[in-house]
Amino acid sequence: MLSLGRCVAIQTATVKRAARVLTIACTSNMATDPAKKRVLIVGGVAGGASCAARLRRLDEQAEITIFERGPYVSFANCGLPYFVGDVIKEQSSLLVANAAKFNKWFDVAVKESTEVVSIDRVAKTVTTKNLSSGEEHVYPYDYLVLSPGGNAIRPPLPGADLPGIFTVKTIPDANAIKSWINEKDAKTAVVIGGGFIGLEMVENLVHRGLKCSLVEMLPQVMPPYDPEVVEPVHERLRAVGVDLHLGDGVAGFDAAPGGGLLVKTQSGKVHGADLVVLAIGVRPETALARQSGLELGSRGGIQVDEHMRTSDPAIFAVGDAVEVKDFVTGEQTLIPLAGPANRQGRIVADVITGNEPSRFRGSQGTSVVGLFGLTLAATGASEKTLKRLGRNFRKVYLHINNHAGYYPGAKQIDIKLLFDPKDGRVLGMQAVGEEGVEKRVDVVAMAIQKGGTVFDLEEAELCYAPQYGSAKDPVNMVGMVAANVMRGQHPLTSWDELNLQELVSDPGAVLVDVREPSELEKVGKVEGAINMPLSSLRQQLTKLQDKDKKYYVYCQVGLRGYVATRQFLQRGFDAVNVSGGFKSFQQQMPERPAKL
Repeated sequence: MLSLGRCVAIQTATVKRAARVLTIACTSNMATDPAKKRVLIVGGVAGGASCAARLRRLDEQAEITIFERGPYVSFANCGLPYFVGDVIKEQSSLLVANAAKFNKWFDVAVKESTEVVSIDRVAKTVTTKNLSSGEEHVYPYDYLVLSPGGNAIRPPLPGADLPGIFTVKTIPDANAIKSWINEKDAKTAVVIGGGFIGLEMVENLVHRGLKCSLVEMLPQVMPPYDPEVVEPVHERLRAVGVDLHLGDGVAGFDAAPGGGLLVKTQSGKVHGADLVVLAIGVRPETALARQSGLELGSRGGIQVDEHMRTSDPAIFAVGDAVEVKDFVTGEQTLIPLAGPANRQGRIVADVITGNEPSRFRGSQGTSVVGLFGLTLAATGASEKTLKRLGRNFRKVYLHINNHAGYYPGAKQIDIKLLFDPKDGRVLGMQAVGEEGVEKRVDVVAMAIQKGGTVFDLEEAELCYAPQYGSAKDPVNMVGMVAANVMRGQHPLTSWDELNLQELVSDPGAVLVDVREPSELEKVGKVEGAINMPLSSLRQQLTKLQDKDKKYYVYCQVGLRGYVATRQFLQRGFDAVNVSGGFKSFQQQMPERPAKL
């Protein structure tokens, strides 16, 4: 216990109230043995809760307290949209661990609905405020772990605080949305923001029977992804009846004269709705760190080292509030994902208990989202990121079945792989499809962790049975394509690297479509292309004399284009395959219709 001499009155100038003298509590969880570590954790959910559980498993003597500002110390916030959509029926299903479980299983004291309002780094104490009673207490620490998470962004726009406009960050947020839908008998909704939460909310609101509009300021949903990869997502949203408004930011909100809300956009459009969901991202919660004089990084998050230490060696930070190193590019970044937050919490526990070599290697942003039967997943760097950093890279596209085509139910996966042309090191992968997507991205995510190359993907030995994959798995196939590029056996370009208008008017260039005529009649072709079907290409090449020209070859998805390109090359022609074929043309240039 603390001596009574240390239980003194303190005064605060930051909280205005009648009673300004606060009592510092002598609590039972304070260490009686100076050898015991006193660890205070600010925030539960993913990083803080993971740290507490790991710490107890490593040190039975440590005295651990979690302070959680909300009413639930550890809950699955990734499940909130599905709770709104009634896919998850019971709120209790979202509770990973409650205060009682932390106490009984791990002997961890949990203070819910309690906010840490200040840190005294010299005295090594924190001041807390019970949000129900207003009572404040002071707790000493040997180590302090900050896991405050991020704040859902509510932009300072006219009308943003009107009733019926919600964010989705906590269980009370989700409950408020559900209550509003039920009480107002809501039929329409506008979701602002096309990121993970925005898309998941659209799906679940549609599942609840609401007519949805999605408004996104950028010209695509899922901004971290490359635009051509998410084009199938745009198509699926429109196909299920979602009104998609891209490239149009929100200007403000008004109450509709007959009830409901009006969403005004920068283009001058107005969208009516019974409720609005703001899903435009999160901002790292750094107020406490900033007030305490801890260093912040260039991206606005708390600055930490590889052991998750802040600029104060007794204070650690984890989760959405911290800046981390991008594993692929090496730059500082913010990656608000549950997986990295959990790993960071474990690392802090290791370091506190003396396992100093435990370090956070960085995050590669491995992510996945499901939407109306589609799965979109990625790992590593995107093309947009690599271009912004001026990095040299090559890319290949692959459209391939998730399992053997002869086995019923095969679904196509669209894959984009990015790699370093110097050594073939894998830099990133994005994929979209109905089945088997996340499995392939997970394999490549591990390859990136180990510094793997396209040659490693080519040689990877993966599970195969007809209902699960192919003898040459999609991971193998995309590795083979990239490896052939590295070996100089597969000259490759992509549609966005070509100026089609100049190409088709250039007398020294020929755009060649090697699909069968019946395919062209059914799905169309690129305007200006000549048709030289692969089935008769050898015969045509024996008669073709124009070896001074360059031939740009494409098929439907890329494979026949590669076969044809090899025939051109071995007969002395200058030829290059257009990666991903006509399928990639449709995704990369949706505004340019095919010629029928």
